[in-house]
Amino acid sequence: MCRVLPLLKKNFHLVRHPLVQHKLTLLRKKTTSVTEFRALVSEVAMLMGYEVTRDLPMTTEMIVTPMERMRAPVLKGGKMVLVPILRAGMGLLDGMLQIFPSARVAHIGIYRDHKTLEPVEYYFKASKTLRGRDLILLDPMLATGNSAIAATDRLKGAHPRSIRFMCLVSAPEGVRAFQKAHPDVPIYSAAVDRKLNDHGYILPGLGDAGDRIFGTL
Repeated sequence: MCRVLPLLKKNFHLVRHPLVQHKLTLLRKKTTSVTEFRALVSEVAMLMGYEVTRDLPMTTEMIVTPMERMRAPVLKGGKMVLVPILRAGMGLLDGMLQIFPSARVAHIGIYRDHKTLEPVEYYFKASKTLRGRDLILLDPMLATGNSAIAATDRLKGAHPRSIRFMCLVSAPEGVRAFQKAHPDVPIYSAAVDRKLNDHGYILPGLGDAGDRIFGTL
């Protein structure tokens, strides 16, 4: 991991929290059941959510406590929008909704053509009020980067205030490709693995996250 980190640019955030790293190790194990895997993905998403949203803009509002009036900090702007890339990104959604229960949810369906490794969009459904909002794009893996790039291209067309990309595991190739296409969008990842294999899968990785979340192995 240390060998590839110097190659990454400023807008990459490696979430090293011990709980995140411990649970990621459990996710990597081949023997982890579907039930356990699904729960762990949600837990890691919730833990990473604190880091991903660390720099959200704040303002204050006047409230009344049981003792007196005061100006108290609150998030600034419209509701957060969570955007899972179907289908694997749905595994991260529940954990994020634990800390943002009032967040809006948009869906973008993109699959990777197994021959060309290029992204193919098949579904997009979002509120008409993405303009000026803070968006968090969710996908467990950043492998080739093609799906994340295509999803970000689509979201930028809605003119949000900000976009953040969150994943569990990334490959150096995917990070480089994403940062070349969208250098202004920060990446939050729990690990940077060694490389991609000839089929575009991350090594050592954790397998196909979608199959392991939904039990379609």
